[in-house]
Order: sequence, then structure tokens, then C-alpha cells
Amino acid sequence: MEKLGSVLAVIPARAGSKGLPGKNIVDFHGCPLIQWSISAALESGCCDTVLVTTDSQEIADIAVAAGAIAPWLRPKHLSDDRASTTAVVLHALEQTPADVVVVLQPTSPLRTAEDISACVSLYCKEGKPVVSVCPAKPWLFCKAVDGTLAPVVEFATQRQEAEYVSPNGAVYVFSAGFLRSGESWWSVGALPYLMPPERSVDIDTPYDLAVARAVFNAPEGSASAKQQRVMNESR
Repeated sequence: MEKLGSVLAVIPARAGSKGLPGKNIVDFHGCPLIQWSISAALESGCCDTVLVTTDSQEIADIAVAAGAIAPWLRPKHLSDDRASTTAVVLHALEQTPADVVVVLQPTSPLRTAEDISACVSLYCKEGKPVVSVCPAKPWLFCKAVDGTLAPVVEFATQRQEAEYVSPNGAVYVFSAGFLRSGESWWSVGALPYLMPPERSVDIDTPYDLAVARAVFNAPEGSASAKQQRVMNESR
């Protein structure tokens, strides 16, 4: 069993977005989008610090008001769409050292506090990187080449041959040492944490936002309804 040490939740939220301008603070059922991730991290009870790394003072102010810290603005070389999430998180670690890092995209508002705590518990038990995933269909992936389709990766055609999943971007848990090693989580046997599709919506476009809003309005008793109750209680 891995000894946890200090746990830092890092929420990367730069100002620029091509698919959905201002997406990290777009209104999502009465709150800025990023507030849902901050509230889930705080509610999980397993993060010693919830930190938002951003290049925007507006986002930083919203984050602090929601209960996170945002003690500095991200440098310019880590603020464009070419900067990797790993580089951004490593920069955060330099400013706010910790033993374990929980990376939470602000574009996954339907992820719950229980999802976060379960991922951290799995990491603590096994001592390996943990990545949240959702079920995926084993389709044939193609690209258009000179007006015709060409296969990129061909998966099994029979669903019963294997269980396929896809990272949903909601939760990543790594040790600080692993992040500094430069290794990729898919090369070291990361552990999957399975989430249902209704909690796996990743908002990057207006269409994604419409889908997330529709899921949020699902009938009472669903995960989205529970999220709404938690947020209402935190206001």
C-alpha cells in the first residue's frame, strides 16, 4: 500500500479556448463551470490543497471565491494551446510541492466527489497512476486520405472479445516522482477507474455544453441530480 503524503489537486484553466470561448467560466446551471470541479475536489475530503493554475486574473478570482487557491498567474510559455498539461502541472508542483497530484479538468462538471476519492483510494492501495475512463465502442478508426477512407487503428469487431474503455479526462492521480520521471501513464500500466457515460462528458464545444446541461437535468436519483444538490448546499 502506497503512503499518500500530501495531496495536491491541480485544476488547469487557461483563458484561451478555440472550441468554446471562455469555456472554463461559462455558466453551467448558475455557477462558473470551473466551480463544479473545485467544489467536487473540496467535497472529496482527500485533497490537502485545491489549486487552480491559470493565466487569467478573472479565473483566479472566481477560483478563490469558490474555495481554491490561485497564488500566481501562469507564465506566458505555459498559457497557449501548445503547452502540455504535464508541463503545466509540473510548474504547479514547483510552486506548491506535494507528494501526490490529482489532476482535474474544469471541463468535467459531472464528475463527483466520490469519483475523486475513489481514484485517490485506488492509488493509495496499488501505488500506480490512476486514470478515469468510460466505456468505449470497439469501432474501426479511419481518416480521410485523398477523398477516401483509410484505417488508422482497427479494433475487434465483436464486443465480447474485449472490454474497451477510453480516458474521459475527469480524474488523473499521479505521484510527484512519476510526473517528474517523464514517463507516460499508458506505458507503466496505469489503473483504470471506470465512470459511466453520464458522468464522463468533457466540455470542449457548444455541443458538449448542451449535452452536459441535458445530462445534468436528468431525473432525480441520477448522478447529475446529486451533483446539483451538493452544489446548492455549498452556495
